[in-house]
Amino acid sequence: MARFARRRTRVLLCITALLVVLAPFALWLRNSSLVRVEDVAVNGIAGPQAEQIRRALTAEGMDMTTLHVREDALLGAVSQYPVVRSLRTETDFPHGLRIFVNAHEPVAALRASGGDLTAVAADGTLLRGSTTSELPVVGVRSTPGGERLGRGEAFAAVRLLAAAPRALRARIARVYRGPRGLTTSMQDGPKLYFGGPRRLDAKWAAATQVLAHATSRGASYVDLRLPERAVAGGLQARPPDTQPHL
Repeated sequence: MARFARRRTRVLLCITALLVVLAPFALWLRNSSLVRVEDVAVNGIAGPQAEQIRRALTAEGMDMTTLHVREDALLGAVSQYPVVRSLRTETDFPHGLRIFVNAHEPVAALRASGGDLTAVAADGTLLRGSTTSELPVVGVRSTPGGERLGRGEAFAAVRLLAAAPRALRARIARVYRGPRGLTTSMQDGPKLYFGGPRRLDAKWAAATQVLAHATSRGASYVDLRLPERAVAGGLQARPPDTQPHL
């Protein structure tokens, strides 16, 4: 037993001595040019700011090594681009670095009284510099000065759009609050009355079912305030049959 204890002590001492010797070498290698990043690939970003973001991330990544990637520094390099939500990195030893951008998706365009448009994400993040082409419009008195849209009617409208199926969101021209609450105006289609901002998933599911049904063709509106009783209204009467009868 005593012999086993002495052997274990010697092993521990040897391991400790080895770590003491190797630690400085590991620290040196961690920042050595032997593992300097030489090839950076950036994925997950598109749009008008994509090229600037790639350049900024590439430049920052080239100052790192594959044994010492600093994601906080990478995020700092693109902090001026609010479309970047977060980053994930992978290394390809000894010289490769892959950066995956988790980008905000614009779901609406805020239109200020002066006519300026600002893209906004589902959580209210203002995506200044992002494209607003083909986005549904939400009217605001003035564009918020901070980084995020404050809670209120405009935020409720953005949340409504964020909950919409992509196919339907692409057909929405604008969202506003009307006599029947939150209302969407669709391109070449009926208005959708949502009422309050609750149960949005159920209301959008009902909208999808009603709009897909042949009996809703020609409707001027779909009332979704009670999704279990969603109804299409304002249907135009079919023109009388003018063909002669045989």
